[in-house]
Amino acid sequence: MAKFVLAGKADCPYYAKAELLADVLQRNLPDFHIHKIPVPPDDWKKWLEDTCASIGWKHSSSPLVWRELIDRGGKGMLLGGFSDFLEHAQGYYNITSDMNSDLMLKIAEENQATKELCMEEEVHRLKSLRPLHIWISSALNPVCYSLIPHLFTPGLFSGLPIFSLHLMDTSGSEEMLQALKMETVDLAIPRLHEVTIHSDQMLAFQEAHFIIFLDDQQPAGEYNDEQNDKDQVAEHFHRYGQLIETNAQKDARTQLAQKLSVKTSDITNVIVWGNISGSFHIDLQRAKVFRYDGAIRGPDGFSQHVMEMIYDWKWLKTDFRSLLHKHRATISSKTNKATAISTTNAILAILKAWNNAESPEEVFSLGVLSTGQFGIPAGLVFSMPVSFTDGHWSVRSDVIVTDELRVNLDACADELRMERDMAAKTLKNDA
Repeated sequence: MAKFVLAGKADCPYYAKAELLADVLQRNLPDFHIHKIPVPPDDWKKWLEDTCASIGWKHSSSPLVWRELIDRGGKGMLLGGFSDFLEHAQGYYNITSDMNSDLMLKIAEENQATKELCMEEEVHRLKSLRPLHIWISSALNPVCYSLIPHLFTPGLFSGLPIFSLHLMDTSGSEEMLQALKMETVDLAIPRLHEVTIHSDQMLAFQEAHFIIFLDDQQPAGEYNDEQNDKDQVAEHFHRYGQLIETNAQKDARTQLAQKLSVKTSDITNVIVWGNISGSFHIDLQRAKVFRYDGAIRGPDGFSQHVMEMIYDWKWLKTDFRSLLHKHRATISSKTNKATAISTTNAILAILKAWNNAESPEEVFSLGVLSTGQFGIPAGLVFSMPVSFTDGHWSVRSDVIVTDELRVNLDACADELRMERDMAAKTLKNDA
């Protein structure tokens, strides 16, 4: 089988003549196949330069003809322009072209008109798609590689939307971003309309519906100066906040599961209060356990309160808290990577609850901007219990704050307030 590629300016008479010759060859030779690429005149020069540079060819005019070596692989065999293509057709197939100049010009005009019509139809099609725009910041983070294959699974978003995925990383190389894009495209996800890469922060979050930030997901030991790291994260998100305003559309369960000899998925409604990257508190007042092998059992869906099943109160006060604070750092220190799998699962769980009809009784922990709930100072981003209903989240006001919990919440708030004030001072000095 002989497969040829013919590219040229859509309004070029010689491209029209080569096109007619290719049609004749394809009609008369069963094993001859031609692929045509009419390029808009304004884009031709750059298209030709980029194509030749990527393959290592030298060619400067329209059309460009080459043969694909489909049986042997490789970059293809350059034939050249129209004269070279005509000579090849005469020498190998004894077929020539006798198109006159008037016909060449007429076909060239038709090619140009057809190309313009196709471009208009494509613009109209893209406008009618109205895809859901998802942005991932710090896309070269290992978490992103774990997240992308699961991000478009059925049921995660309500309905069957078309997605546009935007991968942004301002500190990574363009080549690595391009490689990530190629891997994503290779997944052949049916509803994925486009994948774009971005290294320019000023264009971030255009038309964004969802933004996933992975900027603070760093392995343990990545930074030597913890406060400097927090200042950098604060500066990043301060800048991101401004960009979102401008451009966008307006693990505790593991330790409990091991203690109760059940699966992690059998533990629900664990509340995480406070600063997840600093001081935080685990609240078990709503926590439930399913399929617990105890004295009392029930059918599927039967659950019991975790606090009633754990009799080792000393473990809860000492080892449990210590294990929680060390858990993420322990994993990262062993792999020298961020905790990609658990982070990915947490992101997917929140997206699924947010975009689907989740039970209003299900409790999630979400970092939200406090407006004074539970006595937490307004203006702090604080992890607190929420539930999701009809695509909206709301803080669970029915959670009881005991005296012991109040002490822990105040400590977390004081730490966050200090971090906020220090970050604000740093930003002011840099301004």
